[in-house]
Order: sequence, then structure tokens, then C-alpha cells
Amino acid sequence: MDSKESISKKAADNSSFRDRIATVDEKGKRNWVFAQKPKGKLYNIRTYVSWFFFLLFFSLPFIEVNGQPLFLFNVTEAKFILFGKVFWPQDFFIFGLGMLTFIVFIVLFTAAFGRLFCGWVCPQTIFMEMFFRKIEYFIEGDAAQQRLLAKAPWTGSKIFKKVSKHLIFYLCSFIIANFFLAYVIGVKELWKIITEPVSQHIGGLLSIAVFSGVFYTVYAFFREQVCTVICPYGRLQGVLLDKNSMIVAYDYQRGEPRGKYNKKVERSIGDCIDCFQCVKVCPTGIDIRNGTQMECVGCTACIDACNAIMEKINQPLGLIRYASENGIEKREKLHYTGRMKLYTVLLGVLVTVLAFMLVTRKEVDTTIMRTPGMLYQERGTDSVSNLYNIKVANKTTNAIPLSLKLENISGHIEIIGHHAIQVKEQGEGSGSFFLILPRNTIHERKTAVRIGIYSGNEKLDVITTNFLGPVHE
Repeated sequence: MDSKESISKKAADNSSFRDRIATVDEKGKRNWVFAQKPKGKLYNIRTYVSWFFFLLFFSLPFIEVNGQPLFLFNVTEAKFILFGKVFWPQDFFIFGLGMLTFIVFIVLFTAAFGRLFCGWVCPQTIFMEMFFRKIEYFIEGDAAQQRLLAKAPWTGSKIFKKVSKHLIFYLCSFIIANFFLAYVIGVKELWKIITEPVSQHIGGLLSIAVFSGVFYTVYAFFREQVCTVICPYGRLQGVLLDKNSMIVAYDYQRGEPRGKYNKKVERSIGDCIDCFQCVKVCPTGIDIRNGTQMECVGCTACIDACNAIMEKINQPLGLIRYASENGIEKREKLHYTGRMKLYTVLLGVLVTVLAFMLVTRKEVDTTIMRTPGMLYQERGTDSVSNLYNIKVANKTTNAIPLSLKLENISGHIEIIGHHAIQVKEQGEGSGSFFLILPRNTIHERKTAVRIGIYSGNEKLDVITTNFLGPVHE
């Protein structure tokens, strides 16, 4: 018999399982995953986490700050609200930096903790495993019963179970779609779609129908394929993970060579009894004993299943556990590597810059430009004027009247048609004005002037522009 070391090496070298994803056979046909219902300490904790997630998901659209939703991601109108703060296309650079910060965070988090996010707080995993899968268990039974039902002829009982499951799946998908749309257009607009005549909200109703169909298709049919085919995160693991990253890992040093359990015979081989419980509970259908795989979402179902078997055969827990590759191979403890420290410093810099930009972000964004193609105008014998256009984006929730004042030079401003520029809440305003300077203050072709933007007595911004005037000989 080969030694434990040689068997482990052979297992590591055997990479045929990587030639295709676990849910597709050699002919390219999909293998439907009948995942056994998991149970155990980690599964219970994940259940509590999912309750918290559901509470947040279904309550956040109703929370308002200063009359605004806490979160809103209205892509169609390019309007975003984060923690009650309104962001417009003018704030795109902040979103760009925010996305860059998020990507660096993903890299850092994955390098340190693997796919902890996927298994514990990813919406796809939580809705699939903690919501729809539980409905399926309730209606069709555990994995063995589901497998028998799938092969059984279409009797009245089977039709009732299948139709009931899919009707409930679609109803739940419809409810989720409504809440999802609430994050895009807001609860108030969603309520209008629900209560007002259909003819007034054709687009909104079509959106709900499309979202409902997508969610239903994902959770009723596509399932784990979202993680293995669509989501790029799993494919990025090969780049983001290293041998010090925390993963759900099988301890082949302790488990190999495998062999059936016989309580009458003293065990002289590895602790793995080849019961395949870790495979039966896996929602993506992989064998974790083959090592780190793209399909593994780190859900820990295999850890609970293996620990339950180890308890029954009086062996130490943790044959499958959170560990790193070096932790399994070299018995090293999880530690903070130089790579992780570098990512942390970079993330810290980005977060600091982003926080500064958010704190110093202007609530009123103003642009002032001289009217194109216009030269200066003589005002009598002692004054010169320039015509300017002003555009204002009001990011606040209140309508504001704006007045203009010169800050660094004598002169005055005449707003055409109004005494002030009116800008509605979360809207844009525009206008034109004459800037009039005494001739004796103009000494160059272009004179830099600073114009203060005021709302009442509050100075909101200061804009610097050029005043074009005559050149004195």
C-alpha cells in the first residue's frame, strides 16, 4: 500500500475534475443538483445571518432621511441616493473612486478570507439556500425524496407538488422583484404603479414582470449556475487567492488514505471514511476533497456534514474546516501576509480620499461661463459689461433662491429677468446675467473675477471666471 504522503500527492496531481464544472457531465448535459438538507452549528449561524439580511432587504426601501430614501439606485435617471444624500451625474468621479475602492476591498477581502462573502451574505446564496431551497424541502422533501419525485411518473400527487412549488416560487419572485424595483425608483413611485391605472405605468409594470421572470428563472432553474457560469467572482479566485488565503479546505494530511469505517477494527488509515456526506450537501455538486475549486462558494455545508460524521465515529472535528493551503500542507496558522498589508494600505488611502471627497462635496454645483461669441459691451463712458450664462444643480431636498455677489472687485451684477435664480429641489436651474465693472478697474485684456453664490446670507460657493475688457493704451 502507498504511504499517506504518496497518496496525497496522487490526489493533488489528479486534476481531471477541473476539466469541466461539477454540474455538467462529459457530454455537456447538466447534472441537476439534489442537495441534501444541511444541518449543524455553522448552518444555524448562517440561518440567523439570513434573517438579518431579509430584515434589511425588505425594510430599507421604507427608511427615509430628510424625506429621501436611505438608498436609491435610479439608473434610468442617473440619480443615486446613499444614506439620504443625493448624487447626480456631476458626482460621477466620486462613484468612479467608490467603485475602485470597492474593487480593491474585494481583492483584499478575498486574498484574506476567500469566498466568505459568497457563502454568508451574497444575496444569490441567501435567497437560494435560505429561502427557495427551504420551500422546496417543505414541499418535495429532502434530496432523496426529490430525486425519486423527479423520476416518478406524472401522478396527481407529483403534479400538485410541482405546480405548488413553482407557483410559490413565482409569487416569491414577484414580491422580491417589487422590492428590488423599490431600490431603483423608490417606494412612492412603486406604490403609484401598484395603485394607479395600468395605462399610466406600462413601463413600470413591464419592469416588474421582467424582474419577476428573471428571479423565478434563476431560483427555479438556473440556481447554482449563476455562481459558476455568470458570476465572475468564482473565476477570479485563481488570481485573488494564494496559499495563505482562508478557504473551506479538506485536511488530506489527516484524511488520507480513505477507507470505510469498521468500529470492530482499530483504524490505521486516514480519518476520511469516504461517506460522501460532504458531496451530498454541496449546493454546487463538488467534492471538496479535490481541493479548491471555482464552484465552491464557501457555504460551510460540508463542514457541518463532516463534523457530524466525525462525532459519530469518535474522531476529532475539523477534517473539513476553514484553513489555508499552507495551513493544511505545512500546519501554518492563518496570518497577515505582506500582500494583504499592501492591499490594506492602498485601501486605506482610497477610503481616506473618498471620505474627503464626500465630506467636501458641494450640495449646490454651479457653472458660470461667458456667453460664447459675445464681446464686452460699453456701458456709458465709465463702465464695461460682459454677458454670462449660469447653470446650477441643486442636490438638496429644498428649493433655493440664489443670489450673486462680486467678491474681489468693485462692480455689480444684473440678473436678467429676475432678482434671484430659482432652483427647485433636486433639480437644475439656469439663467443669464450681466457683470458690470467700472472702466478704471480694468487694466488687462482679461481680468479674473470671483463671484460668490449665496442663498440668503449663506455663501454656498465661489466661482472664478474671466472678464473680457478693452486694453488701455
